[in-house]
Amino acid sequence: MKTGKILTAGCIAALLLANEAFALKSDKDQPANVDANYSKSVQSKTSAVNDPDVTDLDGNVIITRGSIKMTSSHGTIYRIPGGANDPNAGKMSRIILTGKQAHLQQVHDGDCSLMTANADTIDYNPLTNIAELTGGVVVVQQGRSEFHGEHMLYNTDTGDMESGNKADPAARVHMVMEAKTAPPAPSPNNCGFPVGTPKPAAAKPADKPAATKPDGDKKDAGKAAADKSKDGAR
Repeated sequence: MKTGKILTAGCIAALLLANEAFALKSDKDQPANVDANYSKSVQSKTSAVNDPDVTDLDGNVIITRGSIKMTSSHGTIYRIPGGANDPNAGKMSRIILTGKQAHLQQVHDGDCSLMTANADTIDYNPLTNIAELTGGVVVVQQGRSEFHGEHMLYNTDTGDMESGNKADPAARVHMVMEAKTAPPAPSPNNCGFPVGTPKPAAAKPADKPAATKPDGDKKDAGKAAADKSKDGAR
């Protein structure tokens, strides 16, 4: 049985915590793969942080990062120039996807359930792991809940969601909550996705060489053996 409810943003946060909808933690450590029918790249003229490299994508745009998958008819990728004086130099700083409609999906940690989202525009920041969804937003968390609204912030690292506007009574959101069921067993293999580069094992300390007895001990041992031999001859 499903129950339809109109909820404020605060209620959404409480609902998500109750459902333990956590995004797959390993996704943030994975590289992004980009495919499209057409691409055009324009390099930064100044190598400054506020003058990024820009790549426009058209036609069947597909971007994957671990279990995260984004699709659209058009996309724009902004990348901090490699020569910029910034710790994130060379990394993507923004991905904007547009189309009727752009699509985002991600696997949840533990039970491997799927979260899917559709919106007219998806504005994703890979550095903060925040995706802003705007226009006809529909989010379905498999076995948990369903959301409908015009705007949402989704954290691809934690699975947290925020929507609505407390200051505007007209800004309403709608969710359908699934009946509570027994949680499925956690996945033993990270839902089939890579877990990132393992840390190198700590170097094993070298074995200490065996201690050698001083020459004095050897002489004492030889003298004792000789005395024992004389006693036997008697």
